Amino acid sequence: MMSNTLSAVLEEQIRHLCLTDFPCGHGNWRKSKDGRDAAETEETDSLLDLLSCSHSPWWHDTSWSPQAPALRKLAVLSPECLHTDFIYKYFNTLRIVDKGVSVIDNGLLKFSKLEELVLSANKISEIPAQNFPSTLKILELRANWLSALNSLTNCTPPRLQYLSLSSNNLGHHQDISNLTGKHWPQLVCLDLSDCEFQDQQALLSALSTLPCLKTLILEGNPFTLAPSYPGFTVDSLPQLSCLDTSRISPEERHRFRGLAKMSDLIVDRASARVSVGRMKGIPDPLMSVDENAPDFPVVTYSYFITYEFLGHHTPINLKVDGESKFETAHVTEDGSSDADQQSNKTCERETSKADSGVSIVNTEETCHAAAQVSRHSTSKLTWSECMDFSDAQMYIVSDLGGLKKFLNQGLYVRIEEEKVLSWPAASEDIPAAKPSRTVKEKKGGKGKESPIKSGSTKDKSKDKKKKSVPELVQDAPIRRSLGSVHIPLQSLVKGHHKVNVLCDLGVLRTESEVKAMTTLEKDLGKKIKEDKKTEDKESKQRGGSGTRQKNTASSKGKGKGKKEREVDVHTDNSLSTQLEPGTVELSVELEKWQSASEAHQLLLPTQTS
Repeated sequence: MMSNTLSAVLEEQIRHLCLTDFPCGHGNWRKSKDGRDAAETEETDSLLDLLSCSHSPWWHDTSWSPQAPALRKLAVLSPECLHTDFIYKYFNTLRIVDKGVSVIDNGLLKFSKLEELVLSANKISEIPAQNFPSTLKILELRANWLSALNSLTNCTPPRLQYLSLSSNNLGHHQDISNLTGKHWPQLVCLDLSDCEFQDQQALLSALSTLPCLKTLILEGNPFTLAPSYPGFTVDSLPQLSCLDTSRISPEERHRFRGLAKMSDLIVDRASARVSVGRMKGIPDPLMSVDENAPDFPVVTYSYFITYEFLGHHTPINLKVDGESKFETAHVTEDGSSDADQQSNKTCERETSKADSGVSIVNTEETCHAAAQVSRHSTSKLTWSECMDFSDAQMYIVSDLGGLKKFLNQGLYVRIEEEKVLSWPAASEDIPAAKPSRTVKEKKGGKGKESPIKSGSTKDKSKDKKKKSVPELVQDAPIRRSLGSVHIPLQSLVKGHHKVNVLCDLGVLRTESEVKAMTTLEKDLGKKIKEDKKTEDKESKQRGGSGTRQKNTASSKGKGKGKKEREVDVHTDNSLSTQLEPGTVELSVELEKWQSASEAHQLLLPTQTS
């Protein structure tokens, strides 16, 4: 595939201006100087209107340069001056955006008076600085394929004042060494947003050598997720007046004064706090319980929230008792735990069930680096109209690049229901050959002898007490996912400190309602198939107009039946829309130092230890 050079795209744009064609340039459509005009000549004002009117067939998009419309107007008024060298020198601003440019060739040097060059959203991987005119003051290379700055700093434009390198794969130590005052003596504004810089101190040390730097944009880099940003940046660059599109106030500079001197203690590490609050809209699982149901098994329901978050260390403030914040593992017959099996299944399902909420980062890296992504479960609560989990976890992340990717992908939150069946325990005195009796047998066994022979009435009374309150044995819990929701967290990468969300999971249903709907759908499907079969048989067996009328009548009747069934389904759906949806309060907050004194108090234990 041939590379798309910048000069070729520029030549094509100039050709589209049609500077020598109607209504521009010389031609029999123009009035002659001696006053002898043909009938088909046009007035100059009419020719100019054809250029400026958006509905005119001679109107062209000239947004790629503010000089382009002026040049077309000049081609109508004074076409004799439009020679090639004049056209190239006429441009001082060029904006070639998303045109597939991959090579900046030396054809750009023809534009000897160029001051502003915008090449955003192209495919440029190298920047040969020797091909830029020395008059260049503004250079924008946003969202290209840049991975190094070596070629740009070999011969930098000496008058460059604005440089945008945002949304490129830049962040190596070599890139940092190429962002010093030695290469950019007159740089006033630098945009490095949405790159991959992680070493905050090294980058700020290099940028502090830029003598004219006043405006700096760094949001979207991994190190901006650390608590020390933006305070450490503000105090390290005293000449800076604007950071991330916001002016630095004197009060802000005063609050962070002295933070740059604590560079030995500052570590590029993020602290994220994930909080789960109240949950509402969960249907009561005991509403549909039959009163005539047997006493056993005893069914209990509990609810909890699960999510996954990135962290290299164990989350802070975890419970260690039976109601652990993490899911308990049940050992299977082969000796492996179901947690291990679940983790293997998770790795297998991550690419196929991206929207299920089981896994957050849907890449193969999650399976290989499972220690970095931890699944957290809140405490289990019994059902109520409003369940307050009051769960807060702090995650410490040292891989800031991984955290940036994680936040861009978002967080999945899942509501889980745990059902536990409890049965009366078998008495140890009863022989193993005889199974435990049912509740009915225990209630109505008048003439039956007890299998236990006791020598006193006290023993019999004790046995009766034991039977009245039997010891219960629980089965393995049965878990069901009530729903999951995706929480976007890109705003945390863009500079926001906190995301507060009321997760809406829609109308949730109890287990019995789900089973009833499933059976109803199956019955409807079977009935429709049977109706189709009977219709086919009747159409084959019957013939003639009379029978056709009967068939039409029967089909109408069946159609009514179908409509009635559809009405039932629609009314059921309309009722479900009136129910309260399931909601969960959730917030994700990045720790940020608000002042140098606050940072000193937090870092003091580290200094003393």
